[in-house]
Amino acid sequence: MTSPHADGPETDKAAWAGADAETVDAAEVADEAAAAEAAAAGGDGALEGEIVDEASTGLQAQLDERTADLQRVSAEFANYRRRMDRERTAGIEAARAGLLSELLPVVDDLDRARDHGDLTDGPLKAFADKMVALLAGQGVEQFGEEGDPFDPNLHEAVQDESDGGEPVLGTVLRKGYRMGERTLRAAMVIVR
Repeated sequence: MTSPHADGPETDKAAWAGADAETVDAAEVADEAAAAEAAAAGGDGALEGEIVDEASTGLQAQLDERTADLQRVSAEFANYRRRMDRERTAGIEAARAGLLSELLPVVDDLDRARDHGDLTDGPLKAFADKMVALLAGQGVEQFGEEGDPFDPNLHEAVQDESDGGEPVLGTVLRKGYRMGERTLRAAMVIVR
């Protein structure tokens, strides 16, 4: 139910249809002129019906135009919201990858300590285990094992000892890490 408008129910309908004040005034003048012509012509109901149809057609055209504008703005906002969500997610992933990349030198030091036998027991072993669990929990995985096929997108070759055939990884000088599809750090290897 609509609330009564100060200028009458016709103005109220026009206002709800999105018409501006000039259009409402023009519709009222047209209605009054049509009523005066109908009275002068002896109450010709056909002429009055034509004028009312023209006014309602004009208001319907304005309503259709405003509806199309609203739909266009709604679509633009939905696209903006999706783009912002993608950018926000990409920003979060980039920040996460940056932080995890900063932790990789610590993991390298822990790997060297493990190779020297310093991580068999004690508090450093507990720290190393927690660090490995933290990286695994964030989806970080190592790559670059000896014997793997060489991929220049994933491996950084510092020396090539291959005979020209299918190159494989020889000595792995530094492990590579990736998080999902993103490479955090390429593996440093000697190719044989």
